[in-house]
Amino acid sequence: MKKFLNESVKEGAVLYCAIYTVTTILNSIGYLLQGIHHDPNGNWHELTRAAVVLIGVLAYELALHLPVRNMLLRAVIVYALTMPLVLLTVWLSSFIDPLSPGAYTDITINYTGLFLLVSLIALIVVRLRKEQRK
Repeated sequence: MKKFLNESVKEGAVLYCAIYTVTTILNSIGYLLQGIHHDPNGNWHELTRAAVVLIGVLAYELALHLPVRNMLLRAVIVYALTMPLVLLTVWLSSFIDPLSPGAYTDITINYTGLFLLVSLIALIVVRLRKEQRK
């Protein structure tokens, strides 16, 4: 059990660092292409992004280890547990900085889209592995 937990934590930490790094770099490139040489949203925005990425990684780990055989049901359960956490994170960030008028819509679209993309990729990988075993 301890070995399993250690491996899960290491895998999650590496995944977290990779996703956070890529999203931050892409965000910075986007700003630079627009001629903006500093993040107008500041450090709090970075911490909010870090929290949302952490929730995403937790969702991934939960989806891997949730003892539900039906993949669709597993995805629905994970989404139902993590989406409120994402919305709570955005709501809590409103106490630090005012939210844009479309903040909840933006995070819902972004998180849901990424969740669906990762779920689709996972489904394809599972099916490919089943075909290889035959």
